[in-house]
Amino acid sequence: MIGRVHATVLFVRDLASSAAFYRDTLGFEVQHSDANSVWFGDHQILLLQRSAAVQLVGEETLSSTGEGGRRVLLCAEVEDVDEVHAALEARGVAFVRPPTSQAWGLRTAHFADPEGNLWEIAHNIAARAEQLEAAARE
Repeated sequence: MIGRVHATVLFVRDLASSAAFYRDTLGFEVQHSDANSVWFGDHQILLLQRSAAVQLVGEETLSSTGEGGRRVLLCAEVEDVDEVHAALEARGVAFVRPPTSQAWGLRTAHFADPEGNLWEIAHNIAARAEQLEAAARE
């Protein structure tokens, strides 16, 4: 029925600030930009100026936030959460939750972009331990 998700669109109020965060802080590559949007094709993320989003989906749709608060969590797999956490903190990213080993086998950390969209970085604890053991044997 529904195929592969081919893009994530984030509605932003400050396109320049958000684009700088994704480009300069997270290192995403801009593949297209115009007055209303920035496309990071390597990660399938489009930042869309909220005013342009109103034209696309309507003001009522954008304003209906239900209970309010954050409405999205983007999850990204990384090789080592602690290394990426340290690198992003060095670039000024404020984490809302530091690296934490979860009972379900992932090590995770969470931060928000300039518009408040939440990100999770994660690695599989067992798989990472195996990688480290294999590297130590070499």
